[in-house]
Amino acid sequence: MDYFSDRVTNLWDYVTGPEFWTTIFQGIVEIIVIIVVAVLVIRIGSKLVDHLFEGRRQGPLRISERREKTLEKLITNTLKYTVYFTAFIMILDGVFKFEVGALLAGAGVAGLAIGFGAQSLVKDVISGFFIIFEDQFSVGDYIIASGVEGTVEEIGLRTSKIQSWTGELNVVPNGNITQVTNYSIYNGLAVIDINVPYESDVTVAEEIIEDVIQGLPDKYEEIVNTPIIHGVQTLDVSHYVIRVIADTLPVYQWAGARIIRKEVKERLYNEGIQIPAPRLVMYTRNQQPTSMEAEHDKSKQADLPYEHDSLKQTAASKSENQSEDDSDSQLSGKKTESGRWKPDRRDIGTDGDGAE
Repeated sequence: MDYFSDRVTNLWDYVTGPEFWTTIFQGIVEIIVIIVVAVLVIRIGSKLVDHLFEGRRQGPLRISERREKTLEKLITNTLKYTVYFTAFIMILDGVFKFEVGALLAGAGVAGLAIGFGAQSLVKDVISGFFIIFEDQFSVGDYIIASGVEGTVEEIGLRTSKIQSWTGELNVVPNGNITQVTNYSIYNGLAVIDINVPYESDVTVAEEIIEDVIQGLPDKYEEIVNTPIIHGVQTLDVSHYVIRVIADTLPVYQWAGARIIRKEVKERLYNEGIQIPAPRLVMYTRNQQPTSMEAEHDKSKQADLPYEHDSLKQTAASKSENQSEDDSDSQLSGKKTESGRWKPDRRDIGTDGDGAE
């Protein structure tokens, strides 16, 4: 009992003594100093990174702007993670007097064990490294990756953030990115199909379209070169299709196609060429045959003269047989009031007295 009371007394004396509060105050000051130094290092490092890339933009050795943004953001994030981790270790070692060596050794063994179990995480990190190293896409590019289409907002070692054109932010693990379609590297190609009714002449329609597209590069900066008319593409039910192809700035091929459709539509409408509509042709039974149909019937009758003669002979023979039957009927019987022929008694095998 005396042992516990002595321990409590010593602890109370230590807590109320000046040494304890001096140690706490010293620890708080060290923590504040470490945090302030870490923040200053991050700010100074970010400024140096910005100055470094600004110097490369003005120097002879330059890289693309999209790659500069990606590398600049990646270096800045890596600097923040490194400085914060170092400050955390310094606080544990210098203020709280933890055995950092043993802690790091245990963390290394634990990390190795976790690495075998978290293969997807390792895959994401490796894939992110190769995405940045090979410059597959960069911040600001418009891409399609893993079924997600949009603008790249951020590239990390584990995930990439892609913002859709409707505003959604998609976070895609780098390990799931197996194929990338990047629209921001080369110029786009706008393909426009213009429907023209069959009543309009092809040459006239192409001349009107050619006159319209000549001034588009000067009017719209999205269109790089003068569009080219490739001629009639298809023949549809009620119209034919004229295809026009134009070079545009990267990611502006859809906007360029809308611009060309609008300009061509307005000009064709003003020139009297209407938009084609589906058509339905109907014929009635009482409609007189056309000249081609009449000539076809005449030629068909001329090719079959013998069939008409045989039909006439057959009809004549039938009339002769009918007349012979009528004469035979008159000889063998007599006509009743109802118009029918009644056979004579001799026809049923009776004798003159009426007995069989």
